[in-house]
Amino acid sequence: MSLISGLAALAAASTLSTQAEPAQERPEALARLMACRGIADSAARLVCFDTAAGALDTAERQGDVVVIDRAGVAETRRQLFGFEMPSLPRLFGPEGAVELDSIDSTLQSASLVGEGRWVFRLADGSVWRQIDSERVRFQNRPGQPVRVRKAALGSFLLTVDGSRAVRVRRQ
Repeated sequence: MSLISGLAALAAASTLSTQAEPAQERPEALARLMACRGIADSAARLVCFDTAAGALDTAERQGDVVVIDRAGVAETRRQLFGFEMPSLPRLFGPEGAVELDSIDSTLQSASLVGEGRWVFRLADGSVWRQIDSERVRFQNRPGQPVRVRKAALGSFLLTVDGSRAVRVRRQ
């Protein structure tokens, strides 16, 4: 799943959750499908399932409902690591769900920008800008292992192959 499709899924899901319903409510099309299980008559239950499944399929194809599996959730969380999006935990499951504390990638490129600060481009497509003014030494070669981890007060620290940690912000 690309970052763009992940953000599109989040936008569609947040559109659904911003209606007058709590975030954990099921979309109407899915609720109708699940309600069919309570019908005792087999023929009526089959008609209900066929109708509700067709409506759910149409809603998913039109983007009114977004279906994402655990692997998709994990990949989207990884791609969005470092962005400040306070409503994400509600979209990816119940309160207290496991959150990422760090990501590992490889260095694609690093370049010095104004005031001797670095911009790091990682193989996963993320871009991180140094926000502290400390000098850092590392081997600026593509393919070097990089770890970005959460730090205090919502900040992030990046290390390139064991270098000194650099305070960074996601771009």
